[in-house]
Amino acid sequence: MKGIITVLGKDQVGIIAKVCTYLAEQNVNILDISQTIVQDYFNMMMIVDIAKPAKAFEDLITDLHELGLGIGVEIKLQHEDIFNSMHRI
Repeated sequence: MKGIITVLGKDQVGIIAKVCTYLAEQNVNILDISQTIVQDYFNMMMIVDIAKPAKAFEDLITDLHELGLGIGVEIKLQHEDIFNSMHRI
């Protein structure tokens, strides 16, 4: 099972480190990652393996949202199927 994580906000030191540390602690493996900085704005998208997380999917969503609030970015986690359905043309 795969998930899509998006991170968006003002660029600052430690965004990737904090998100990746949290994911490692929750047994969530990063399968692919892309990040961009346009002027001062940070944008990252990750495809992650959520087959055997340490917490329930809903708890991961809540924790990532709260982590984002703490570091001043917006972090969202969605199931890959939902993400694909929402972004189909």
